[in-house]
Amino acid sequence: MEFLLDGFVQAIILLVHLDPETYSAIRATLWSSSAAMAVSLVLGLPAGFWLGYHNFYGKHALRTVVDTLLSLPTVLVGLIVYAFISRQGPLGEMGLLFTLPGIAVGQAILAWPVVVALTATAVESMDRQLSITLRSLGADRRQLLLSTLWEARFGILAAGVTAYGRVMTEVGISMMVGGNIKWATRTMTTAIALETNKGMFATGVALGLVLLAIAFAVNVSLSFLRRQVR
Repeated sequence: MEFLLDGFVQAIILLVHLDPETYSAIRATLWSSSAAMAVSLVLGLPAGFWLGYHNFYGKHALRTVVDTLLSLPTVLVGLIVYAFISRQGPLGEMGLLFTLPGIAVGQAILAWPVVVALTATAVESMDRQLSITLRSLGADRRQLLLSTLWEARFGILAAGVTAYGRVMTEVGISMMVGGNIKWATRTMTTAIALETNKGMFATGVALGLVLLAIAFAVNVSLSFLRRQVR
């Protein structure tokens, strides 16, 4: 117990004194995960609406594929992205390997099926009379999309929070694509793994506390938005 308590105390000291290495990992994590979420939401929300709203041949099979991608291993995503953006890959000239944008690309791929699947579920659970009413009022496709997404906003918020938690806590993509480079691409999760293996338990605890604080802040914000809307 003394070992854990000492690590916790040292972690608080690192955070209070703004340890540069610790905050470098925090900034890298926030940048890559926020960029990944922006891309996944822009691409995932329309796709989720389309999958949940329309009925078409093969929908069940497509939905099964999307749901399967929810458990996509992060190391597999990292391997695929690495193969594409390495020097031998088709996108090697873009220089994304061992950069934060490269990590964001992999994390966006990881978050996209989460956004699509949960958005589709939220749209499917809505009252079907809504679309009939909107069409009778002369709503075009854009208005139909926006109105439906607004009505399903709580489910969409949950999708965003779930996807954000997925990208914030992944290790495989950040390690393989980012390279865990100090002061550059070292994220909180890769730093926790590295520093703990080095015996630097305090740094790992400090970054773990930050991850918990971010998760808590996101969930509190979600609850606040729900109360405000209601």
